[in-house]
This record gives sequence, structure tokens and C-alpha cells, in this order.
Amino acid sequence: MNAAAAIDPYAEIERLRAEVEALRQRAEAAEAAADHDVLTPALNRRGFIASMKSAMAFCLRHDVPAVLLYLDLDGFKSVNDRLGHAAGDAALVHVAQMMRANLRESDAVGRLGGDEFGLLMLNAGLEEGREKARRLAEALEKAPFEWEGLSAGLGGSFGVRALAGHTDPEVWLAEADAAMWVRKKAR
Repeated sequence: MNAAAAIDPYAEIERLRAEVEALRQRAEAAEAAADHDVLTPALNRRGFIASMKSAMAFCLRHDVPAVLLYLDLDGFKSVNDRLGHAAGDAALVHVAQMMRANLRESDAVGRLGGDEFGLLMLNAGLEEGREKARRLAEALEKAPFEWEGLSAGLGGSFGVRALAGHTDPEVWLAEADAAMWVRKKAR
């Protein structure tokens, strides 16, 4: 009897099925990693934009309000300068965790780059967004970042923009970013 005839075709089919399933799981993990920030428990810019596109289409189709908050950390540069880059990384993780803890499961948090974050809230209008920004700014100031026994204060400047017929997420982000800069300069 040759070796080819000794192979059980059913066992081979099961082995191939298991291999295909393992490859599918690896592909899903790779896709999820492509949309998540490598440092923080937040979406990366690519993932956040994708989440915005989906939410915008849903909101426009079903007439659901949404609001976008754009956060630029205040005091982050001093964390890096005073405590080092490892502390800066830990501060970004701290901020992302704090934001996720203070948002609903249906809301999205994304790290847009450096020390800037986006927060997308569905079923919320401009006033809810402003109130959420106020509460998050308070939470940032009340819970100073701790690193190896040293404390560093972090604050945040928020720009808030309601969805107003936007069809391009980059335009909506740019408006929220501009609103953030107006607030930052007013401080």
C-alpha cells in the first residue's frame, strides 16, 4: 500500500478546515490591529475615520444626531520633557482609558496622532457634546497623571461640532479641530 492511499480523506478535510479557521482568525486579528492604535486602547486615525463614515451614513439616513469632540492635550509636552518619553506614552494610555471609561459603549474614541484624540457620540447633540467636553476636561484636571511617584497635570482643549449634513469625515474633523484651536488660544 502506498503512502497516498493511507491518508484518511476525512481526517485531511478536518485538518484543512482547522487550518482555514486558524488563517481566518489571524486575518481578523490583523484587520483589527490595522484600525487600533498601537499604544492606547483607542482606534487609530484610520479606524476612527472608518467609524465616522459608518456613523455618518447611519445618522444621515435615520436622522440621528451625532457630535464630534476633538481633544488636544494641554501639558503633554512637559510630561515628555520632565518625565521622559516612557512617561509620555503612559500618559497617553491614561488619557485614552479615562475617556473610554467616561463614554458610552456606543461612542468611539480615536487617537488621531500625537496628543490629539477624537470622540464620536451618537444620539447626542451639540449641548450634550459641550457638557461631555466640560466633564472630560474636569476629569483630566482632577486626576493628575502619576509616574514613578511624580505627578504631572494634564488638561485638554476641546473642540465640539455637531453633525450638520457632513458627508466627508475629514471636513467634520477639520471643523472640530478648528473649534479646538479657538478654545486653546482663548485660554
